[in-house]
Amino acid sequence: MSEVMLFTVILLPALTGVLTFAIPFKKRWHMEAFLETLVVFNTLLVWSLLAHRPEEKFVLANFIGNLTISFQVDGMTIVFAGLVSFLWPFATLYALEYMTKEKHEKIFFMFYTITYGVTLGIALAGNLLTMYFFYELLTLVTVPLVMHTLTREAILASRKYLYYSLGGAAFAFIGLIFIIVYGGTTDFVLGGVLDMERIGDRGNVLLLIYVIAFMGFGVKAAIFPFNSWLPQAGVAPTPVTALLHAVAVVKAGAFAILRLTYYSYGAEFLKGTWAQYVTMAVVMFTIVYGCSRAVKETHIKRRLAYSTVSNLSYILFGATLLSPMGMVGALCHMVFHAFMKIGAFFCAGAIMHQTEKRYVHELDGMGRKMPWVFGVFAISALGLMGVPGFAGFISKWNLAYAAVESENALAYLGIGCLLLSALLTAIYMLTIVVRAFFPPADFDNSGLEDVKDPNWKMLVPLAVFAVMTVALGLYSVPCLRFFNDVAAGLY
Repeated sequence: MSEVMLFTVILLPALTGVLTFAIPFKKRWHMEAFLETLVVFNTLLVWSLLAHRPEEKFVLANFIGNLTISFQVDGMTIVFAGLVSFLWPFATLYALEYMTKEKHEKIFFMFYTITYGVTLGIALAGNLLTMYFFYELLTLVTVPLVMHTLTREAILASRKYLYYSLGGAAFAFIGLIFIIVYGGTTDFVLGGVLDMERIGDRGNVLLLIYVIAFMGFGVKAAIFPFNSWLPQAGVAPTPVTALLHAVAVVKAGAFAILRLTYYSYGAEFLKGTWAQYVTMAVVMFTIVYGCSRAVKETHIKRRLAYSTVSNLSYILFGATLLSPMGMVGALCHMVFHAFMKIGAFFCAGAIMHQTEKRYVHELDGMGRKMPWVFGVFAISALGLMGVPGFAGFISKWNLAYAAVESENALAYLGIGCLLLSALLTAIYMLTIVVRAFFPPADFDNSGLEDVKDPNWKMLVPLAVFAVMTVALGLYSVPCLRFFNDVAAGLY
């Protein structure tokens, strides 16, 4: 029965999304109650599944030989599925309030909820083929969300997102084919599945394919030079951009790279090769590039988007260290960054929802009118900077520790990139906080009479994310212990 639940938790959000669109609710609160109840119920099912994980895989379809669409629960699944299922009910609650000022909300919530199930499909995938299938499906169900407003900018942004994602998936598909040929299976096995006898003297070819697949999956993780779709996608409603930048899409790209690196190719096969140095150099450049662009950007959501470009490559930096500690650092930042960044994006969305202001220079004095929103934003900023006592410090510390432990000369340079990124993050995040709470002495606040914090549907998610940012910074031991167990193959 528990094996069947592996597919049930994927299917239920899809059915919920379709029913939300199809049912003619007489009152809006009926739709809100229906949607939120089923999303929370599905989250409880996921937690039950992760707590009582089935020993056997659930095979949904068998194509030929050992190529199957199958689902399982291992340590990586618990991390990603647990993260997604925790965040989604709060994101839905926030979206229910945000979308009161938007059109076509039933279509929006249909695709928004289907995306929950598809993201769980990536998390629960039992092999590379299944993960690739849902990875492609994630593109198709999120394109309508990006183009939701149907403005010219939204349509152009959705086209770029679609083209980049399909191109990246094509490169990732090449990696899948070579795993099938030279591994004999697409199952996820910590240490990799490559058969060295089959590879023979074609090691460099496999390394080239790994780099190609890494960059292919890296498109969704906004790796340079394939990152421009992410800031442009900021034209979508804020619940979508938060979804793209903190939970589903970009984290799916990072998760896929961790699976490809540690569970398909294997760290031992890649460690010390030119492929490791090439991928590490690219992610290090992306770290610095993303925060440099964020400093220059004046649009709130685009500034946070470039911040995401930088922070996603923190995760990939941990992946390219090709060590258990590197994997721990990557998992740590994947989880901790989600709470910090979704909090920051939802604060930006609340500002836009309440004031229709979109640029940093328009935020002067708003902190005193929206203390809860800007208070949470300040906490997210301190976390992203890596201030001790906040979640970001823990993940950056573990990444730096893993880099030192690796004894890799290029990784030492990566620590410098992390430090420079922390400095630039302080500049582009604290600029907003200072302007909001400490406007110039001659500032005229006569235009802020009607500005106030949003209602509880927005504030509750913000409060939860702020609490988690602090709690994970002060008491991260259980998480780190679990991440170490995952990296050691104990789950």
